[in-house]
Amino acid sequence: MNEWKFSVNGYDPACTALDGNRFLCANGYMGLRGTVEEADKGQFPAVTLAGVYDRFEDKWREPVNAPHGLSIRLSLDGQPLDAGRAAPLKHTMEIDYRTGTISRETDFGAALVRSRRFASMAFCHLLADRYEVLFSADGEMALSVGISTDVWDINGPHLFDYSFERGDTLSVSAVTGEKRIPVAVAQRAVTDFEGEVSFVQDEGGVFRVIRRAVRAGERLTVCVFAGVYTGLDGGRPLENARQLCQSAAQIGYEACLYAHRAAWEAIWQRSEVSVSGNEEAARALHASQYHLNSIAPRHADNMSIPARGLSGQTYKGAVFWDTEMFFFPMFVYTQPEVARSLLRYRIDTLPGALEKAAEYGYRGAFYAWESQEGGREGCTNFNVVDVFTHRPVRTYFRDKQIHISGDIAYALYAYWEITGDRFLLEEGGARVILECARFYLSRASCRLDREEIDFADVIGPDEYHERVTNNAYTNGIILNCMENALALEDIFKDRPEWFTRLIKETHFEKDWLLLSEAKNKIRRPRKRNGVTEQFDGYFDLEDCSLDTVRGRLRDPREYWGGDHGVAGCTQVIKQADVIALAALFPDSFTDGEIAANWDYYEPRTEHGSSLSACMYALTACRTGKLDQAWELFMRTASIDILGGGKEWAGEIYIGGTHPASNGGAWMIAALGFAGLSMKNGEISLDPHLPKQLSRLSFPLTARGTRWIVTVTHEGASVRQADERCRAGSAIREE
Repeated sequence: MNEWKFSVNGYDPACTALDGNRFLCANGYMGLRGTVEEADKGQFPAVTLAGVYDRFEDKWREPVNAPHGLSIRLSLDGQPLDAGRAAPLKHTMEIDYRTGTISRETDFGAALVRSRRFASMAFCHLLADRYEVLFSADGEMALSVGISTDVWDINGPHLFDYSFERGDTLSVSAVTGEKRIPVAVAQRAVTDFEGEVSFVQDEGGVFRVIRRAVRAGERLTVCVFAGVYTGLDGGRPLENARQLCQSAAQIGYEACLYAHRAAWEAIWQRSEVSVSGNEEAARALHASQYHLNSIAPRHADNMSIPARGLSGQTYKGAVFWDTEMFFFPMFVYTQPEVARSLLRYRIDTLPGALEKAAEYGYRGAFYAWESQEGGREGCTNFNVVDVFTHRPVRTYFRDKQIHISGDIAYALYAYWEITGDRFLLEEGGARVILECARFYLSRASCRLDREEIDFADVIGPDEYHERVTNNAYTNGIILNCMENALALEDIFKDRPEWFTRLIKETHFEKDWLLLSEAKNKIRRPRKRNGVTEQFDGYFDLEDCSLDTVRGRLRDPREYWGGDHGVAGCTQVIKQADVIALAALFPDSFTDGEIAANWDYYEPRTEHGSSLSACMYALTACRTGKLDQAWELFMRTASIDILGGGKEWAGEIYIGGTHPASNGGAWMIAALGFAGLSMKNGEISLDPHLPKQLSRLSFPLTARGTRWIVTVTHEGASVRQADERCRAGSAIREE
């Protein structure tokens, strides 16, 4: 087994969607699903574009899939050599996480196909593929190389007014239906053989068809280069796409691959977590880091990452709280410029958050639960379809999951604390924190018969229990938001005039006076035997096992939550809630309290979200439950190798890659096993290395300095990169 590679042998049509996810190659600008080159729409091929959205008729808005510029179809003597139609004798797909390349080898008997493709990390608009055929029989070959418009759409179509160009460079251009955004794909093919060339153009795309007689033992190769641009990239997308693929063809496939691999190597140098003692764990961790690194928006300075990354259109391509709580930690510690882009997106979409708060009659910033371009709310009031009536079910994610604003404020403050870079706060981040705090002041509920402040009618991370009061996680993140807002005065104590001006410009004077009082009055959850109640009245719900609740299902695709869900009136929860609070704010809980909450909530948690296991793993490390932490780590890190997680919410398909788990795997390794934290601007380690590993090491960047952390069972150390270990570093030796 190679810890940097993963492969699947045999072609299984039932795994088409899964393989498209786990063999995804992406570069932040676009994601190329891991389907075979000849795949048609039924096999879910897609080139998903970051930040380009469209709505068709009254369906959900979702990301746009571009025409597929690496479409290749082969036939011999009129018989298609298609893995989806003609069962191959042998078939292997392999991903190399180190180099970000996808390889394929398919033996059709009469011909053996090999290919290696990538979405260039060096040139984000470029896709490239080297496609080789070795013939074992004589015959008449037809090789079609072109741009397919027969792409997968969940709620489409999204592209209209197609135009095509033939010649040495093929091209397809179209516009989106809603905003008329141009999308252009151009393709250039370079062959090492000659043949009779013709062109085919129809509603399925435009192709050059190369025909020739072949003999057994003959080997033919075509290198394909595709350029992808949209109107959001500036003017003349078609011309830019044509020029890029022509330039790539001129310098050649190997040169493009070299640049791509060098770019990936630079990413790994800054982010790789290396573990020894368990090769399966090493490969799973590399897979997780690959999938998260591959979707980072390095081409932009104010773009975020959707909940399903660039693996397709599920979850509407929207940005959730996953970004700040699960993706952000790895990036802020390894590639702060990516973390800065994620947060800049939230700063730039503040106007949308202000509008949403006003829509509900509140002040301040209420961020979109499912944020699309410009911070536009993609979440509808009917996010689930009942599997029995086939009718949309009213859900309350859009209007009741108010913790999203606090999650964003949490990340903004953490960015300053870890990087020491105050610029982001000065350029809008401080205002975001203040506006989020203002929203909570406006949203709070007061009772005449007591002094405490309630936050009623909310949904916490556990979405199975809707419209509850004083959700522990929600109240905790609100308290943190108010504390972070008050801390801004100290952060800018050397610039009192600037801070005073900010308070005046945002008309925050009266709210500032209320903050200290309000944070001290926020209702604290009741406790029973050291266990924090998830929300008011939770302990009074039916206390039954997961198996009992699961046994009440009449359809495996049923949604467990809401008014009629099987979990809604029980203590069974979807995902980490109180435990997530303990993972984020460990100093607010004693070791005994964390252990008590873990023992109570974990058996009652379905882990119906890929966001759940890592939070339990982090707290398991804290309480010495290393066997449980290990099991949860492997479950988290392996999810995009083995497959897992829910594919359906009612009748809604929610499959794809799992960036939250990818980020969670890094969090368990770095924050859990190594016990990494930043305290008062210094690195601190409190390692909890499981017995399955003998060594763990990773780079990080903190306060402008690069460090290397190493943990073994003998102890832990941190040294400045490329220098000897510094004496006197704030390291807890074990």
